Amino acid sequence: MEQQYQPGQVTEILIYPGSSSFFPGQTPFGIYDEDYRFSEDAPKMALWCARRLGYPIQNIELIDENFYACFEEATSEYSAQVNQFNIRNDLYSLKGRPSGTNYSQKLVEGTILPHLVQISDAYGTLVGVGGNTEIKKTKITLTAGQQVYDLDTLISVVSESGNRIDISRVYFEATPAINRFFDPYSVSGQGTLNLIDEFGFGSYSPAAQFVLMPVFEDLLRIQHIEFNDQIRKSAHTFNIIDNKLTIFPRPTTTTISTKPNLYIDYFVRNDFITNSTSVKSDVVADYSNVGYDFITYDSINDVGKQWIRKYTLALVKEMLGAIREKYSNIPIPGAEISLDGAALRSEAQTEKDNLMTQLRETLEELSRKVQFENRANEAKQQQEMLQKVPLAIYIG
Repeated sequence: MEQQYQPGQVTEILIYPGSSSFFPGQTPFGIYDEDYRFSEDAPKMALWCARRLGYPIQNIELIDENFYACFEEATSEYSAQVNQFNIRNDLYSLKGRPSGTNYSQKLVEGTILPHLVQISDAYGTLVGVGGNTEIKKTKITLTAGQQVYDLDTLISVVSESGNRIDISRVYFEATPAINRFFDPYSVSGQGTLNLIDEFGFGSYSPAAQFVLMPVFEDLLRIQHIEFNDQIRKSAHTFNIIDNKLTIFPRPTTTTISTKPNLYIDYFVRNDFITNSTSVKSDVVADYSNVGYDFITYDSINDVGKQWIRKYTLALVKEMLGAIREKYSNIPIPGAEISLDGAALRSEAQTEKDNLMTQLRETLEELSRKVQFENRANEAKQQQEMLQKVPLAIYIG
C-alpha cells in the first residue's frame, strides 16, 4: 500500500555532505558571483561553518546554497555598514557631484565651504555686496513741496506691476566733493574760489596763491566738504510705510535732468526666491542617491573578512535554528530526538547584535569628528610633555 504524505511529516532531511563547489548563480542576488576571491572562499566558508556547528559528529541540516546565501548576506551587510558610515561623513562634500559615480573605497576630502558660499549669496543680495539676484534701480523726480510719493505707481512705471518688490536702498547722489573745489586750470592745482563759494563766502575775494600742495591736502579738503554736508547741513532721510515714501526734509525745488535725483535700489521678491534656491537633477542630493555601491569582496582587507566570517556563522546558526525548531522532535525507532533550534536562534541573534555593535563602534571611532578630537588631545599631551623637558643653559 502506498504511503500518503501528511502535513508536518518529515519525508527527507537534507544533510551537508562535507564538501561543495561554488558556481555562479548559486547565491540569491549574484552580487559577488564574478568575484574570484568570493568564489574561492565560498566552499571554504561552508566547510568552516559546518565544522563550527559540529560536523561531522553532528549532522548539519543545510545544503551548500544555504551557506552561500549567508556568506553573500554577511558580505553585503559589512559593505552596507561601511558605506552608511562613509555617507554620513562625506554627504556634504559630495552634494552636487554626479550621482552616477561610485565612491566606495575612494578617498573623499572636501569642505562645506561651497555650500556656505552659495547660502551667503542670498545675504550678499540683501546687503548689496554681490549675490545672484539682480539689483534694479529707478529714480524719483522730486517735486517742490511734495513730501510723500507712491512706490506702487513709481515701480509700475519700470514694468514691475504685479510683482512684489523689496527696497534695498534709498539714496541721494550729491555732486562729488572733488567737483566742488578742484580746478586743474586754476591756481596751480588748488582752487579756493569754488571752495569758498560752497561754504557760503562767495562774496569775498580770497587772495590768489600759486603753491602746489601735496595730494593729502586735496584728500583732507574733500573729506572736510563731505563732513560739512553731513553735519552742518540739513540731514536727508526717508521713511516707508504702506508703500508710501516720505522724504525729509520737504523738497524745496523740483529736480531736473541737470540736478541729482533720488534713487531707489530694489529687487523682485520672486526672482530672489528663485535665484536663492538651487534645484539640480542627476547629482548627489541626499542619503538616498549617494553613489556608494557594494564593496567588492576581493578588495576587503583581512580584518573585514574576519568580521564577515563570524557574521556568516551567526546567520547560518539562525537558519539552522529555524529549521531545527520547525522539526523540534524527530522520531526514531524506540525514541525521539530533540533538536536545539530555539537555543541556536537565540545564540545567533546575540552574536549578530554583538558583531554589529562592534563594527559600528569601530567605525564611529574613525569619524572625522573623533579624529579631530584625538589629534587635538594628542597635540595637547605633546605640549605638556615638551614643557617638562629641561632647557639647556648656554654659557658663552
